[in-house]
Amino acid sequence: MANTEGKKFTKDFTLQEPICDEGIEKAVEILKSGKLHRYNVDPGEKGEAAMLEEEFAAYMGKKYCLACASCGSAMYLALKSAGVKPGDKVLCNAYTLAPVPGAIENTGAVIELVDIVDDYTIDLDDLEEKAKAPDVKWFMLSHMRGHITNMDRLMDICAAHDLVLIEDCAHTMGATWDEKKSGSFGTAACFSTQTYKHMNSGEGGLLVTDAPDLIGRAIIYSGSYMLYERHTSRPGMEVFEGIKTMVPNYSSRMDNLRAAILRPQLNILDQQCVRWNQRYRFLEQGLNQIPGITCPRRDPRENYVGSSIQFSLTGQDEITIRHFLAECKNRGVELKWFGDKEPVGFTSAYESWRYLGKLPYLANTKRILAVMCDMRIPLTFTLDDCRLILAIIADVSAQVLK
Repeated sequence: MANTEGKKFTKDFTLQEPICDEGIEKAVEILKSGKLHRYNVDPGEKGEAAMLEEEFAAYMGKKYCLACASCGSAMYLALKSAGVKPGDKVLCNAYTLAPVPGAIENTGAVIELVDIVDDYTIDLDDLEEKAKAPDVKWFMLSHMRGHITNMDRLMDICAAHDLVLIEDCAHTMGATWDEKKSGSFGTAACFSTQTYKHMNSGEGGLLVTDAPDLIGRAIIYSGSYMLYERHTSRPGMEVFEGIKTMVPNYSSRMDNLRAAILRPQLNILDQQCVRWNQRYRFLEQGLNQIPGITCPRRDPRENYVGSSIQFSLTGQDEITIRHFLAECKNRGVELKWFGDKEPVGFTSAYESWRYLGKLPYLANTKRILAVMCDMRIPLTFTLDDCRLILAIIADVSAQVLK
């Protein structure tokens, strides 16, 4: 390896690839027409949002899809449309990002956090124990940072305890468990098209389901007014008749502009996933060779999408970890840390969600997040970039880690 001592990494960890020409051309066409609103279509015309919904439902092998303003709004609509009511208890893994408990709290439900294990996935033993409670019916599973738990056992737990599963797939679009797509296990699933996810529209979300009543309510909740007929990824019109005056409008729609940007990206999503995993596996192999750093072993049934990577500085104290993070940053390598006592940027530990009221003490989650580092892998990085990042982390580790 070339000598990299003192060398800095100069690329931006937030810089994504440009929108493809096809998406730009279609976006310009829509801008010139002025018809950005999803229901602003001519008689017989199918809008970009409607076509995106059809295409994503087909990609997922689901009957229905709804394009939303964000993944957070999609999760909220999924919970509400499934039947979650104020005071209901919803299980949720403690390692996730703030929009997940935020969506649950927005329904008025009570959040019951579930511990995690060393590979950063949900603790299935803790889940099973908490699922036994007679007042537990709902479960929001976050495939946080793209780590997929043993979905066979998880589905057995859901079946045994009549848990209604809704999946947060913000980080697993394009991923599979044992060749079954992430997001096709639960009653509903929600995906993100925010800039740092696997398709980029700035903000956006997609809700998929096979349940006609759920999607009917979600379409009206999303702000269809009485224009739900213009949705083409929907059940028959009779589903809407009994609910059209009973479901409020929450104005959580996606517009045609964002949908137009996303449709070409969906066409190349699987190829993009291959590119992410090439970078991920290169980094994973290199990180596991650095003393003091470990990446968790992933189940061979998990076909993940490595758009970010996590590793643990096992046995290190807070002062050492802060020093490590600072030295990496000084050399241009931006790492996030979920062990910080205060929320920073997009990152927060469950103890920061004080609006939940009395917070549980989850020993494993605290222990695991206290030593876990998190790094984006944008596709603007080459393998040579990844090689330099590894060299910098190795240099800093040799100097800082005990």
